[in-house]
Amino acid sequence: MKGERPRVCVVGSFVIDLAFRVEHRPGPGETMLARDFGMFLGGKGFNQAVAARRLGADTSMVGRVGNDPFGDMFFTKLEQEGIDSSHVTRELETGTAIASPVIDASGENSIIAAPRANMQVTTGDVDAATDAIAASDILMLQFEIPVTVSRRAADIAREHRTLVMLDPAPVEHGFERFSAPLDYIVPNEIEAHMLTGRMTLDEWGAALLPATRQGVVISLGDKGAAAFDRKGRREFPAHRVDVVDTTGAGDAFRAGLAVTLAQGKPLDDAVRFANACGALACTIMGAEPSMPRLDSVELYMAGSERSE
Repeated sequence: MKGERPRVCVVGSFVIDLAFRVEHRPGPGETMLARDFGMFLGGKGFNQAVAARRLGADTSMVGRVGNDPFGDMFFTKLEQEGIDSSHVTRELETGTAIASPVIDASGENSIIAAPRANMQVTTGDVDAATDAIAASDILMLQFEIPVTVSRRAADIAREHRTLVMLDPAPVEHGFERFSAPLDYIVPNEIEAHMLTGRMTLDEWGAALLPATRQGVVISLGDKGAAAFDRKGRREFPAHRVDVVDTTGAGDAFRAGLAVTLAQGKPLDDAVRFANACGALACTIMGAEPSMPRLDSVELYMAGSERSE
């Protein structure tokens, strides 16, 4: 680590989630009444920043929100969580991003999103945050902002020996155009298939590993996760929990992975910790409320080890 505590910088998105709980996801032309509704702060970047902070990392974030009440809510929450928001910018002409997750009875979700201010993040924003990136142990990136911005942030990180982790979602935003140096790629199953055009876990790992300096971790939902590096492939089973809402579970997983790697711990330890983070996030509705805290994860892991 570069300091006494792990430090994480997230360059990414802010999204207000308008979440509906339903018996099943509606089909074409179908209108239904929701069982429940909630409004939550979210976005992959914001969720990962909150989770990293709650897991014990000093955390900073780079991104844009609108000059609207939703933007006010994000700034208030960043301050409450103790996340450095000095590189979060108000977008004066475009509102804060909005998404609408629809969550069925099993806890699975589908999401419609309008990116709005997230697509206004610029390379100038990350250039202005060079000091924050340089001081961090790991940089977390996603594709909910322009790919050119993520690529520039990765270049800055490499110049300052900061690890780079890419969550390549949504895939259609341009992985094939992302030529910046990466230490880790962390897709889910669907993203791994879309990135590689291959069909099996081993094929995904073999195709993606050359694009990294250190490794590939593929999250497999209720099947756990698989890690690939120069030592080969390892699989890590998922924890069994009562699923309430899977929204944000992937972000908790990636934050757990990033914080542990920032501490200099082995990849296998990082994946085990990340699995516990993702499992706990499934037990609470909403993205930001479900991001776990370090003491809860440690307690849960200790209980899981005793039950084995």
